Amino acid sequence: MSPRLKKKRCCEGQFCGQAFKPVGLPLRKLKQIILYRDELETMKLCDVEGLTQEQAGKRMGVSRGTVQRLLTSARKKVAEAVVSGAALVFSEDT
Repeated sequence: MSPRLKKKRCCEGQFCGQAFKPVGLPLRKLKQIILYRDELETMKLCDVEGLTQEQAGKRMGVSRGTVQRLLTSARKKVAEAVVSGAALVFSEDT
C-alpha cells in the first residue's frame, strides 16, 4: 500500500537555498539542520503574525493537526540550532 499523496501547502517565503548560521564560521564546518519551507511558513504565521493554529491551517490549506506537527518540528530544529551553534538551511522539499 503506497502512502497518500502530499497535499499542496500554500507558502509565501522565497528562502530556499539560503542559510542562517553563526557568524565567523564557514557553513561547510557547521552541522546543518534542514528547515523546510512549510515549517518556516508555519512558524511565521503562528509566532510572528500571531495566528492560531486553526487560522494558519486555513491560510496554508492544511489541517490544524498538520500545522501543530509542523510547528513542533520547526521549533525543535530552531532550538537545536541555537543551542548547538548549528546552521539552519532552508529547503523547498520535504
